[in-house]
Amino acid sequence: MILTLRHIAALPVLLLGACSHTTANSPSLAPRAAEKIDPRVPVERALTERPMSGGVRERLASLIAQARSGDAAYRAALGPAQRAVGAAGPARSESWISAQVAISALEAARSPTPAALSAIDAIAGEAVAAKGAIGASDLAAVQAAGTDAGAIDAEQRATIASLNARIAR
Repeated sequence: MILTLRHIAALPVLLLGACSHTTANSPSLAPRAAEKIDPRVPVERALTERPMSGGVRERLASLIAQARSGDAAYRAALGPAQRAVGAAGPARSESWISAQVAISALEAARSPTPAALSAIDAIAGEAVAAKGAIGASDLAAVQAAGTDAGAIDAEQRATIASLNARIAR
């Protein structure tokens, strides 16, 4: 294509036309208010200050009782499991299979504890989903209950892992 003098003369006019201002509602390129906030500054979000709700208190008490009942059942099954693991012979022997069964019974006996821990964790999520926030006192109670049930659960898991390691020889 051959550029003629007429084409070359029209080129600056076309380029200047691209720089013209239109009256359309286009978004501004100016910095937005959110862009002026330093992203390194932590955002402090105040928790909703409300007294602890009775429903949460009752649910947490019930779930802690459930975790403790699971711990009681676990403790009752722990002795027989430890004896079976202590008497376990080589892998796939009768005594080894008995130890595996005893550890499975121990796992089943503790099942209320992780179920309670999961339900405790869900309480805070449900409150946030329903109300958009959780009260500070409710949050503190949920965290305390989660810590209690979590300690029971962690101890049980560690003991079971130890028993499994002993028969994995």
